[in-house]
Amino acid sequence: MDLWEASLHFVKTLAWIYDNLNLGGIIMSISLEKGQRISLTKGNAELDKIMVGLGWDPVSSGGNFFGKLFNKVSDIDIDASVFMLETNDRLSKKRDLIYYGNLKSKHKSVVHQGDNLTGAGEGDDESIKLHLSKIPERIKKLVFVVNIYDCIRRKQNFGMVENAFIRIKDLEKGSELLRFNLTDQYKGKTAVFVAEIYRDNDDWKFAAIGEGTDHTNLTEMKQRYM
Repeated sequence: MDLWEASLHFVKTLAWIYDNLNLGGIIMSISLEKGQRISLTKGNAELDKIMVGLGWDPVSSGGNFFGKLFNKVSDIDIDASVFMLETNDRLSKKRDLIYYGNLKSKHKSVVHQGDNLTGAGEGDDESIKLHLSKIPERIKKLVFVVNIYDCIRRKQNFGMVENAFIRIKDLEKGSELLRFNLTDQYKGKTAVFVAEIYRDNDDWKFAAIGEGTDHTNLTEMKQRYM
């Protein structure tokens, strides 16, 4: 094998690893940055049941005991929701908005696991289970968003939140496939369009969005897709 053939073989090997995210049967989690896209099912066609986990922490106001005692940030109630969109990014049915008031889609292809009122604790604060093969063909895209409940009265925004992330877990294999850490400064922003999972012919792909906005509730966010 000459140098050219060796180089070509190396490039093909890297491409195979990237597409499959699999080394010797061990699924590797990949870290994405804002604006990046990746296929979930290319080279992993059996992927069907996944969990979308979202997490965050309230910003700590002080490093010592007295700082935490007298400058404690009040609980921030962040709600995760999913817009199930048809062609041209249209939300045509009320039931296609999955949130704390409508936890399951009609065929239970998208199931919200419930509302976390404080963001306390480690790991996922809210999670949504997807059964990809059961998602109706008319649904072309799932948009995952978060917003702060009662943000105006509580005078809260995403500048008061840190360590925010979204991740995808293969429920059948129990392994994390990817993670997107939201590292932008969201000071003054009261909602975030976090990520998308969308159809691309026969594949499902993930897009890291991370767009902060001034929407104050889910009804305002919904207008983007009407």
